Amino acid sequence: MQSEPSYWFPAKRYGWGWGIPRSWQGWLVLAGFVVLLALGALLFPPKKELVFFLAYVAALCVLLTGICWAKGEPPKWRWGGDRHA
Repeated sequence: MQSEPSYWFPAKRYGWGWGIPRSWQGWLVLAGFVVLLALGALLFPPKKELVFFLAYVAALCVLLTGICWAKGEPPKWRWGGDRHA
């Protein structure tokens, strides 16, 4: 008998996407994302280098979404209850 896979990021109850992390690995990924965002604001000050800063943020968001996709519950639109799943 196989156990259910342990996801780092649970699916949101309403809407599409993922909620707050469920495991320490997910929290580590989220903390790393926040630290890298802050570092990007220092490396590419938005008032001086807005285009580079936005490109950096977009790349981080794509990376975070990829990790959530790989390590989170499969995304789909959810209405809050099991009856519409």
